[in-house]
Amino acid sequence: MGGMSWESSVHYYRLINEGVRDRLGGVASARTLMWSFDFARIEALQHAGDWDALAGEMADAARVLEKGGADFLVLCTNTMHRCAWAIDAAVKTPLLHIADPTAAAIQAAGISRVGLLGTAFTMEQDFYRGRLEDKFGLEVLVPDADDRAAVHGIIYRELVAGQVLDASRETYRAVIRRLVERGAQGIILGCTEIMLLIGQADSPVPVFDTTTLHAMAAVDRALGDV
Repeated sequence: MGGMSWESSVHYYRLINEGVRDRLGGVASARTLMWSFDFARIEALQHAGDWDALAGEMADAARVLEKGGADFLVLCTNTMHRCAWAIDAAVKTPLLHIADPTAAAIQAAGISRVGLLGTAFTMEQDFYRGRLEDKFGLEVLVPDADDRAAVHGIIYRELVAGQVLDASRETYRAVIRRLVERGAQGIILGCTEIMLLIGQADSPVPVFDTTTLHAMAAVDRALGDV
């Protein structure tokens, strides 16, 4: 379930197919079904706070993919996991939650306190932070209000439109430094577009790219390794 935005979804498609080819060899690739949303509608509903309508959109797409024969579902966005409950209620096909492989990687690195970057919805609401804290016992730090606004604005003004600007990279680096000064031992790139702008070279502590971690977890699930 992609298109939120397609700028990151295209990386899911590439990463999953590369992962299958690397594991199976030759010209093997992944059998996938993709429902790609019109992000203009999704973004408008998000900023209007109409999460009921968004839940309905997610549930409808999940039903289409289940009817198409999907063995499991991958929702290619952190923010829309706000509606993961609606997917779980609508279909029997399991959802591979994006927070779970992220938390597993953080725990494997021996880290317990992490900084979270993402949309304002992800940083400020409980659906994502709460899962990391309650299910995995992590301490999650978020930027202060001004930094949250800057991080959110860059996502929606630039990254979802394919704009990757050096000035915005510097802004994110400064936000990361402030989180590290507060005790963050690692940084979650908790919006699937952030990997377009920020990588390990931009942070003094480990970064956890949810796009790549989620895609690789999908490869593991598809090939029966989990």
